[in-house]
Amino acid sequence: MKNVEIFTDGACKFNPGPGGWGAVLRYGTAEKEISGGAAHATNNQMELRAVIEALKMLKESCSVTLTTDSQYVCNAINKGWIKNWIAKNWRKNGKPIPNTELWLELLEQLDRHSVRFVWVKGHNGHAENERCDRLASAQAEKYSKL
Repeated sequence: MKNVEIFTDGACKFNPGPGGWGAVLRYGTAEKEISGGAAHATNNQMELRAVIEALKMLKESCSVTLTTDSQYVCNAINKGWIKNWIAKNWRKNGKPIPNTELWLELLEQLDRHSVRFVWVKGHNGHAENERCDRLASAQAEKYSKL
């Protein structure tokens, strides 16, 4: 199984508002940047979309270390929030969990790969996180002009 590093970030000009996401995939010395956006999204939606799209790029099952500044994404996986949401039919305190469709897309990708989520503090000099932030912010800016 290939070992791949993925770095992701999401951004919104307003929350909600024009949004963007960016990711850097690294396998050995090979790197690939990807990014995209939406005219109307939340920051959390863009964080999730970055992770999903990056994992979808992998053509075969991989062992992935995924680094993000999103506590929302990391805590959902690492602290078991998502297991509780599933057990409670995607509800918390009787209310639907936001972004359920995106979480379901992420679960499909997690079934394909072995993924370890690592949190880093955003805007703190982490080179790849800063790079992903630039990609995401550029997309948010692009979508704000549409």
